[in-house]
Amino acid sequence: MKTFKGRVVVPGRAKAEALVSTKGFNTLASFQKALMFGDKQAKCSDQNNSDIYEKPMKSKALCLPQTIGSTTGGMVLYCAVKMERQPACLLFSKPIDSLAAAGSILAGVWTDISMPTIDNLGDDFLEYVKTGMTVEVNEDGTVTVGYEKGAD
Repeated sequence: MKTFKGRVVVPGRAKAEALVSTKGFNTLASFQKALMFGDKQAKCSDQNNSDIYEKPMKSKALCLPQTIGSTTGGMVLYCAVKMERQPACLLFSKPIDSLAAAGSILAGVWTDISMPTIDNLGDDFLEYVKTGMTVEVNEDGTVTVGYEKGAD
């Protein structure tokens, strides 16, 4: 188990299974099927992200370096929250971009759903966390990464 400290963008608490991408996360491409075609598990539809392609993002601790792509990214995050297809939390190793930050913040303001968002967790965070590990987020930006499911 290891603890990391980041900057709080959207406060909140979450405990979820990690879903890790070491590539830039294209928000629009990743959530397209979930928002346009009714995929309630929000399986990643970005075929260019081999780390998480076709893996469910809903209710996961989405661990990323940064977001990339469309200027609609913030609205896509808000819509995912509004449609209840959002990750449990967004965890960035690098500084968050303004579009992803806006989407996370507005989702918290315009809905009753919390999607804690922490950035600046560092490269060590993304090297340590693996898909399937348990991740716990605290209000102060502390992120604790546990063991993989089924590991002793």
